This record gives sequence, C-alpha cells and structure tokens, in this order.
Amino acid sequence: MNATWLAVAAPAVIAWAAIALLRRSPLAHRLLDRPNERSLHTRPTPRVGGIAVMVAAIPIAMIGADRGLATLLACSAALALVSLVDDVRSLPAGVRLAAHLAAAALAAVELGLSGAILVVVVLAIGWMTNLFNFMDGADGLAGGMAMIGFSAYAIAAHAAGQAPLAMACAALASAAAGFLVHNFPPARVFLGDAGSIPLGFLAGALGLAGFARGAWPAWFPLLVFSPFIVDATVTLARRIVRGERPWRAHRDHYYQRLVLSGWSARRLAIASYLLMACAAAAALAGREGGLMLQCGIISAGAVVYVVLLVAIEGRLRPAGDATPPRPR
Repeated sequence: MNATWLAVAAPAVIAWAAIALLRRSPLAHRLLDRPNERSLHTRPTPRVGGIAVMVAAIPIAMIGADRGLATLLACSAALALVSLVDDVRSLPAGVRLAAHLAAAALAAVELGLSGAILVVVVLAIGWMTNLFNFMDGADGLAGGMAMIGFSAYAIAAHAAGQAPLAMACAALASAAAGFLVHNFPPARVFLGDAGSIPLGFLAGALGLAGFARGAWPAWFPLLVFSPFIVDATVTLARRIVRGERPWRAHRDHYYQRLVLSGWSARRLAIASYLLMACAAAAALAGREGGLMLQCGIISAGAVVYVVLLVAIEGRLRPAGDATPPRPR
C-alpha cells in the first residue's frame, strides 16, 4: 500500500516542483519554443516540462519493476535523453527516427515477438511514439492525454493483479498531473520532445506489455489513446491523399483547426478531456466483457469518431484560410 501511494502522489509533487524550478533556470531560456508555422501559441514558452515528468516518473516506476518493465522504462529514459539533445541541438530526422525504431524493436524483442509480427509492432510503437509528439501542440492536451490514458492503464493493471505494471502506469499518470498544473491553459511550460517522445513510446510499449501479460485485450490501448491516434492518423492520411509532404510543419490537425476557427485553448482542453475520459471509461468497461460487448464498444467508438470528424469538417474552413490564433 505504501508503494501504491508513493506511485500515485510522489511523481505529481516532484514534477510540479521540478518544473517550478526549471521555469526559472537558464535551461528554460535555452529551450524556448518560439512560435512558427505549426504553432498555436504566440509567445515563446519553455520546453522543460518533459524533463521533470521523466525525472519524477521513471525512478518510482522502476521500484518493483521486473526485467521486462525495467527494459521498457530504460528505453523511455534513453529516448528522453536523445530527445533532450534534439531539443537543444536539433538532431537530423534520421537520427531521431533510428532511436525511436531501435527502442521499439528492443521492446518487441523483450516481449518475445519475432518475424512479421515484430515488424508490425515496431512500426506501430514507432508511430505511437511520433504521433504523441505531433499532438503536443495545444495547452493541456498532451498532459491530459497522458494523465487519463496512463490512469486507465493503471486501473486495468491493478484489477488484473499486475502490480508492477500498475505502479509504473500510476507513476506516469501522476507525473503528468503535476506537469498539467503548469500546462493547463494558459500554458507556462510545454513538454518538449524530451517528454512527448518517451510518453508516446510508453503508451505503445506498456499497452503491448499489458496485453502480453493478460491485463487487457489487444484493442484496449488503442481505445484508451484513441483521441490522439485518430486525429494524428486521419490527419496524416488526409495530407498524403492531397499530395502534401507529411513531415512538413503544418496546422492541419483537427485540434489545431478548432483553435484556428475560434475555439479557446481552454475550451479545446476541456472538450478533449471529456472525449479522453469517455474513451478510457469505455475501454475499462469492456475489457473483461464478452465478445458482443467488446465489439459493440469498438463499433460505437468508431461511429462516434466518424460523426465527430464529419461534424468538424463540415463547420471548419480549410486550415490555410483560418484566422490567426488569439494570444494566450
């Protein structure tokens, strides 16, 4: 019980305090996120939140971790370091991608995968690693997704008797909550790649680990993190169909277009939290149900997303015609 409370409470306090210190440090001035063609913010904002999240969560998550979990957590720490260097020096895209795929491959091998399944899983974790970074573009969005998503993982793992997995996920959710105090609109700090990249990796890798350990069905992680997965994946597909270069900076994500159409950052965050909470609750409700219930939940989720995307497309002007975002 003491370890459980440590995982639930300590990372939030550590992350909150660490960010409060980092915001006033010389590093914050060096890691300023300056507005560009992809940005929704209008003022330079420090990208130091991810450092605090990793420092707060990983050591506590390691307590009681078995070899498999420890390997995944170590990979996330390595990704955080590589991404921090990228935040400071801007590494070539090939170097970043190689690190992401190497971590994904190590996670897949550690979980006993091989052959074609290993390739598919590596690509899936690599995509999850990057899409979390793509979605880290609005106040409170990535922090809220991490807090709600890893909380759902922790609840499901605890219910399945997977204490080490539950503790690791609880530590991540707690650290995200501490970060969110500084990141909720108007944001005073962002995650940076040092936070968004390892969080995306862990969303995929721990989701796979939970499935391998029997804590939840294969679709569970996909539904829990579906708000991010759907937006990023549909946006990428739309850009490819239009013949655009997917890797170029843009403001075509649905969450970006909502802000550009007039939504405030706070309204977007609250609406997103509601969607995230509904997705997590549906996943938790269906994880131990029968086949009919699980198929019903997945089908209902797909219908909800189609309706939401069609509704957004119907009311928004093309992103290129949108008015500039309002100052935060």
